[in-house]
Amino acid sequence: MTIALIYLVAGLVLLYFGAEGLVRGSGSLALRLGLSPLVVGLTVVAFGTSSPELMVSLKAALAGQSDISVGNVVGSNICNIGLILGLCALISPIAANSQIVRIDIPIMLGITALALALIADGHLGRVEGIILCTILVAYIFFSIYLARRQPADALGAEFGEEVKISKRGLAIDILMVLGGLALLAFGARFLVDGAVIIARTYGWSEALIGLTIVAIGTSLPELATSLLAAVKKESDIAVGNLVGSNIFNLVGILGITAIVYPLRTAGIGAVDLAVMAAFSLALWPMAYHQQRITRPEGAMLLFGYLAYVFWLVRGA
Repeated sequence: MTIALIYLVAGLVLLYFGAEGLVRGSGSLALRLGLSPLVVGLTVVAFGTSSPELMVSLKAALAGQSDISVGNVVGSNICNIGLILGLCALISPIAANSQIVRIDIPIMLGITALALALIADGHLGRVEGIILCTILVAYIFFSIYLARRQPADALGAEFGEEVKISKRGLAIDILMVLGGLALLAFGARFLVDGAVIIARTYGWSEALIGLTIVAIGTSLPELATSLLAAVKKESDIAVGNLVGSNIFNLVGILGITAIVYPLRTAGIGAVDLAVMAAFSLALWPMAYHQQRITRPEGAMLLFGYLAYVFWLVRGA
C-alpha cells in the first residue's frame, strides 16, 4: 500500500509540473507565432491543462485498463464543474460576461450529448475516435475565427493579462514544452500504476478509481488555474478554462485514445454519464440568465459533487 501512495503522490506532482511547463512554454511559443492572447487562452491554455488527462488515458488504454481511461474523462468533466467551479464560485461569484464563453457552453452540451451516444453501446472504436478528433479540429478553427471577430471580448482582456511571451527566449520555451511532455509521461505512468494497486488492494473497480482519484488528480492544473483566476477576479478565465477543458476531454482525449487503442466502456454506468450531463446542463441557465455563478450556486455544485463521490465510494 505504501508503494501505491508513493506512486500516486509522485504521479500527481509530475503531472502538475509537466502541465505547467507545457502550458507556459507552448503559450509563449504560440504568441511568438503571432496568435492573440485570446486565441492562445481558448486553445493552448485550455487544452494544455487537459494534458494530464490525455497522458493518463493513453497509458491506461494501452495497458488494457479502458475503465480507468474513460472514467478519467467522465470523472474529470464532473470534477471540473462540480468541484472546481463550485469552489471558485464560493471564493468569489463568477461572472460569465464573455460572449465566447456563452457560445462554448452550448457547444460543450452538444459534444457531451454526442459522446454519451457513442459511449452508450459500451465500445468506442477508431471510427468514433476519428469523428471526435475531426470535431476537435473544427472547434479549434471555430474558436480562432470567433476570437478574431471579437478581439474586444471580456475574456480577451483577461487572457491578455495572463498569457505573455516569455523573457527567457525561444530555446527555453521549447525546452519547457519538451520537459513538460516528459514529466507528463512519467507522471501518467506512476499515477495509473498506483491507482491500479489501490484498486486491487481494496477490491475497487478500475472505473471507480478512474472516476475519483485519477480524475481529481489529473484535474489539478485546471484547479490551480481556475482558483487563481477566481482570487484575481478574472472570472471569465475560470469559466472559459473549464468549459474548454471539458470539450477537449470529450473530443480530444476520448478521440485520440480511441484511435490509438479502441476502448471498452462497460464499467462506466448510466448514472455516471447522467451526472456528467447534469453538471454540464447546470451551467447553461447560469451563463445565460444571470450571467454569473453565485455563491449559493457554487455551494450547490460542490454539494452535488461531494454527494456523487460519496455515492460512488459507498457502493464500492
